[in-house]
Amino acid sequence: MAKQATIMADQQVCVGVITGVHGVRGLVRVKSFTATPEDVAAYGLLSDEAGTRTFALTITGAAKGVLLARIDGVNDRTSAEALRGVELWVERSKLPEAEDDEFYHTDLVGLPAVQQDGSAFGTVRALHDFGAGEMIEFDLADGGSVILPFTHDAVPDIDIDAGRVVVNPPVAVDATRDNDAADNDVTGEAE
Repeated sequence: MAKQATIMADQQVCVGVITGVHGVRGLVRVKSFTATPEDVAAYGLLSDEAGTRTFALTITGAAKGVLLARIDGVNDRTSAEALRGVELWVERSKLPEAEDDEFYHTDLVGLPAVQQDGSAFGTVRALHDFGAGEMIEFDLADGGSVILPFTHDAVPDIDIDAGRVVVNPPVAVDATRDNDAADNDVTGEAE
């Protein structure tokens, strides 16, 4: 449904992360956040989150759900190990435009969410994929947060141009919100 990526205020998008090393000659394991995993190396030089270091990646293969890559200037295991956990960022302008009915996760984060009747629901906090399908997390308008499945049933309309997301929360979420509101209702009467 969406291309996974996250964004910083200066229009940088995280397209992957170095998760570990492979062998003794400086290869790294990279978890890609791009729609086609190998595209993590297709955008030219990548940088760390602060933009202080740059990385030229060459994909050499894949193993156990991650890509194997060589980084220019990294020629031994010790140098590769020092990069574990480094996120790989690219300028947003280098990414292709999203096609119809497609968007970057970054396009959704921060958007207000309303229910189908137009009432406020909250704000999109993040999108997650823990392996069982995409999930969308909201900061609720009345406090707290909730994670919903990122499906057409739960999120029937995404209107980037209008700047809003329409949600259809499961009944259990509405009941929890109603119970929380009732628990927080103070009438001021002694019992």
